Amino acid sequence: MDDLQEKREKINIIDKEMAVLFEKRMEIVKDISNFKREHAIPILNSNREKEVIDENIKYINNLEYHSYYSLFIKNIMDLSKKYQRRVLKGIDVGFSGVEGAFAHIASTHVFKDANYHAYPNFQDAYNSVVIGECECCLLPIENSSAGDVSQVMDMMFSGPLYVNGIYNLKVRQNLLAIKGSTIDTIKTVISHPQALSQCTKYIQKHKYNTLISANTAIAAMDVKEKNDYTIAAIASEETAKIYGLEIIDHDINLNNDNTTKFAILSLKCDKSVQDADESIIFFTVKNEAGALAKAINIIGEYKFNMRSLRSLPMKELSWQYYFYVEFDGNIYTSKGMEMVKKLQQYCDKLKILGSFIEYKNPEDD
Repeated sequence: MDDLQEKREKINIIDKEMAVLFEKRMEIVKDISNFKREHAIPILNSNREKEVIDENIKYINNLEYHSYYSLFIKNIMDLSKKYQRRVLKGIDVGFSGVEGAFAHIASTHVFKDANYHAYPNFQDAYNSVVIGECECCLLPIENSSAGDVSQVMDMMFSGPLYVNGIYNLKVRQNLLAIKGSTIDTIKTVISHPQALSQCTKYIQKHKYNTLISANTAIAAMDVKEKNDYTIAAIASEETAKIYGLEIIDHDINLNNDNTTKFAILSLKCDKSVQDADESIIFFTVKNEAGALAKAINIIGEYKFNMRSLRSLPMKELSWQYYFYVEFDGNIYTSKGMEMVKKLQQYCDKLKILGSFIEYKNPEDD
């Protein structure tokens, strides 16, 4: 027993040392949380979590303990995320639309336990951050089937906000109606034109009439208010829960890979993300022969792989364009800054939107 008590005393001493280190760690977590709030950065960083586990497990010499230590570190990080959510609780996030719209759903996926503020249009949601009503806003910049959201692109090009993250929301359309409705009782479906277009074959198959709504969530509100067995909305599963509607049929859109890309926009730019895997810049080129080709070649010369290159018309100048470039890698590295310096030789205007990690929600898988 004396030997057992001695070992217990040793564990008590180690636990005391660990408690002191745990408290120090949580203080740093708090500082990180405040930084994330200030820069509107999502809590979850899957790449960082994997790196922490892989790095720390090297310090464990006994292979028998590896799986246990991996779980130990993961539990500590889960506690850290829980504490970060507490610190971040109350962050104000703006979006365009109403509760239940896809922008609102994206906001709840990226920032849990936040204050979500609905604005009637993209410009008002963007301005909510500019004037300080919200710390950030989530705005759609591209849909895999409908293409660019040019109005948001224009604001990103001319406005003061930076991109501190990207979130790809998979769009799943469902048939929603009041309780007691069936596929056969429904005669008319109502939704946003894009949602109706995505479900054309399904609508034709059932010979439904269509009505246009400002967005999918408003369509669901209308169905709820009308309380009519013959009318259904096309919207998300989350929208059904919010407005108390039944899901009559799931995943009725033609393209199951339909995705909307949302940008997380804030007033401050996070230049400290060492493992940033994506960057966005805008630029206009000088009125010189070959200026655009030279600018594009410079990006390739510095080994940055372009994911996307788009030209968009400048609203105030006829027949002139600005360019949106999305590429792999971190522009805030020394190599990235060298590239920017060289690009400026051929650009009238060059704006760095940010370098960031694409946010992934485990619930999306």
